Amino acid sequence: MVEFLDLHSRTSKVLRVLSDGAMRRHGLHLGQNYLLAALWEQDGGTPGELATALNVTTPTVVKMADRMTAAGLLTRRRDDRDNRLVRLWLTDAGRALQQPVEAERRSIEERVTADLTDTEREHLMRALAKVYRSASELLREPADRDPATG
Repeated sequence: MVEFLDLHSRTSKVLRVLSDGAMRRHGLHLGQNYLLAALWEQDGGTPGELATALNVTTPTVVKMADRMTAAGLLTRRRDDRDNRLVRLWLTDAGRALQQPVEAERRSIEERVTADLTDTEREHLMRALAKVYRSASELLREPADRDPATG
């Protein structure tokens, strides 16, 4: 099944380049659209909560938030109940990016899947969802487990 890993890796790289170019047109750097999307869904998350949702480290979210705060897309505020926690909140500029960024992502998706039938698209999405679930479960397994022996 190494062919799957190779094809998936090459496809992911090409899609990342396409997506990165599209997001740069909106003043965003690679990955920032995912942080925005998480906040569009539920504004006011802590860096740790957002890192978990995005499968990245908390320092990665903090670094992204620094840049996005400087760009006027986010603000940081202390939690009302627990002053130790910092929450990230969208600014009007961050909220205003939702429609154009989502439209850009839809356009890329439509263009890269244009040669697929509706049925092929449905099968691809179901298969990728299963692969994602399996890979996510592997991430949660203990690090000292030998995959060859189970």
